[in-house]
Amino acid sequence: MSQQMFWNNKFSKVDYFYGTKPNEFLASKLDLIKDKKTLLCLGEGEGRNAIFFAQNGLEVSAIDASDVGLAKLDLKSKEENLDIKTIFMDLNHWEAKEKYDVIVASYLHMFENEREELFKKIENSLNKDGYFIGEFFSKKQLSYESGGPKDLDLLYSLEDFSKRFTNCKKNLSEEIVTLDEGIGHQGEACVIRVVIQKV
Repeated sequence: MSQQMFWNNKFSKVDYFYGTKPNEFLASKLDLIKDKKTLLCLGEGEGRNAIFFAQNGLEVSAIDASDVGLAKLDLKSKEENLDIKTIFMDLNHWEAKEKYDVIVASYLHMFENEREELFKKIENSLNKDGYFIGEFFSKKQLSYESGGPKDLDLLYSLEDFSKRFTNCKKNLSEEIVTLDEGIGHQGEACVIRVVIQKV
């Protein structure tokens, strides 16, 4: 099944599968990026993070493989009178031609063999002093029932980030958190949290 079909099916089930509140960890970093201008959301789905950052004054673009998810984002951004650029694309086809001050992601479902290329693109797409901020399901998430893939190859370890982003400062942690994100993520979860700054 293609990424588009998988996510369209998920996002067609309810109004907002992961709710409308931004990811708590990403939102908590607003002060860190308050002086930044351009922000890119990767695998943004129905747009909860994009809406939040645009409401807080950032110039936001969002990429996702689901046209259903992006249609919801477009509709919500018009309702909120926000100008968010949406890009309908599988992340494996992203060419990363533009530069951004901040790149964010929550729970990207990328296979392990796809990450090397993606993380290079992220690093190359950041302006100097720019930030990559993300929350990802840990491989230990298999022991929890709060959401996320049941395929180890789609889950992350600290090493995924520590061995990459060589020209960056990294703050990486693995934490147990309680998720409350729509019907998609509910309950205790094990996540990897990353704040990476290009130097």
